[in-house]
Amino acid sequence: MTQATSSNESRGMAMERPPMEPTLWEKSRRGTKGVYPPGADPHLVKAKIPESLLRSGAPALPELSELEVVRHFTRISHLSRGVDTHFYPLGSCTMKYNPKVMDRITEIPGFRDLHPRMDAEGMQGLLEALALCEESLAALMGMDAVTLAPAAGAHGELAGILIARQYFAAKNDSGRTEILIPDSAHGTNPASAAMGGFSVRVVASGSDGGVDLASLREALSNRTAMVMMTVPNTLGLFEKNIKEMIALVRSAGALLYMDGANFNAFMGVLRPGDLGFDIVHINTHKTLATPHGGGGPGSGPVGVTRELAPFLPSPRIIKEGGRFRLDNPKESIGPLRSFIGSSLVLLRALGYMRMLGREGLRAVSLYALLNANYLRALLEGVLPRKGEGLCAHEFVLSAREFSAMGLHASDFAKEILDAGYYAPTVSFPLIVPEALMIEPTETESKETLDRFARDFREICERARQSPEALKGAPRRTPVSRPDEVNAARDPVLTDPRSL
Repeated sequence: MTQATSSNESRGMAMERPPMEPTLWEKSRRGTKGVYPPGADPHLVKAKIPESLLRSGAPALPELSELEVVRHFTRISHLSRGVDTHFYPLGSCTMKYNPKVMDRITEIPGFRDLHPRMDAEGMQGLLEALALCEESLAALMGMDAVTLAPAAGAHGELAGILIARQYFAAKNDSGRTEILIPDSAHGTNPASAAMGGFSVRVVASGSDGGVDLASLREALSNRTAMVMMTVPNTLGLFEKNIKEMIALVRSAGALLYMDGANFNAFMGVLRPGDLGFDIVHINTHKTLATPHGGGGPGSGPVGVTRELAPFLPSPRIIKEGGRFRLDNPKESIGPLRSFIGSSLVLLRALGYMRMLGREGLRAVSLYALLNANYLRALLEGVLPRKGEGLCAHEFVLSAREFSAMGLHASDFAKEILDAGYYAPTVSFPLIVPEALMIEPTETESKETLDRFARDFREICERARQSPEALKGAPRRTPVSRPDEVNAARDPVLTDPRSL
């Protein structure tokens, strides 16, 4: 089968849906136990557990052998789609490949085996590495000080908002109660602002996808504490009027926050601090090749100007006489989480920065820009795009024309799964109806982008000729179209046999 016909012809062939993997409950057999190594008496193992830690009653758990459990989870892991298995053009999330060599850093015993309650004197090596990570990030962002405390991007947003609140409190300026957020910003920004105790006012975008200067000028007042901007914005556009916007915010006496979740678009090319931002967060799992998603470890370091540095979360790493200690400054917003938190994730980020260096990091962003604009050009005219000219790291298409046929962006996403890719982000940003947000990242090859563009074009052509064909997708996954709303609102978390 030739490359030109492989995807198109294979999707037209009848193909059985892969079988569902039974649940552990369905496999469970009463009395089945795990395998114990020779000489390991389970009663002796139990006897070594302190009485205070033993359960009073046996939990209701499936009963299987060790081999059954291993095979079960290995099989379902093969059903997952991730960067290591498929092209993953999930816009706004920068699902780039994470170099496996960075995992070697986390296997160094002095880092891996460190107790989370170790005192500062006992973790000098880790403190030195984290201090170096702070310095490297500060240089990359153009900020005066950095905290590594936040566990994710949204956590970084909250940290920045609490810092702003503390800053204005220290100035006895209690009238700053509003945060302005463009409608093209990341969706977590308004929630973070509200959690931080501020009211939110949305600033509209103009027809070109950038923030409307007149709307921003009208919204700014002596009540404005901060303006939160996503740079580039969620349309994949760099604000062309950013200098004028920053000048307006400055004249109103407000702080300027940059949501740096899209920092992969200009890392090493332009520093947010040089533009005039006061507070910046970035996501190491989106920009510096550390683990991403799945509810696992994350990291959202925050950089600030010298004026805001005293308010950073505690504890702070301080170097004195060649040794490191932890300090709790009086003006700090206090601890956000356990200090040791995402240390192994941050060590991966440090390794990535040290491996690539300044020019290598710059090349990462330039290739991300190149790949995004190459794919954008390949898909020119397939679906309408929101925005004009070159994009940054991502671009947004709209499937609105298919609404009259009963098709939505989610239908295209499910058909893309059948084509052998993970789906782009759908229905976001909200300012684009039936949005499909596509971000290829710098780690994908030209061949992959060519193949995806060809298949995406074919899907759109088929949708115009036979809309009903897309409503049955996906056909190659064990589950086709679950009731996602009910699954989220009423999940089944107990033994289904007891229902």
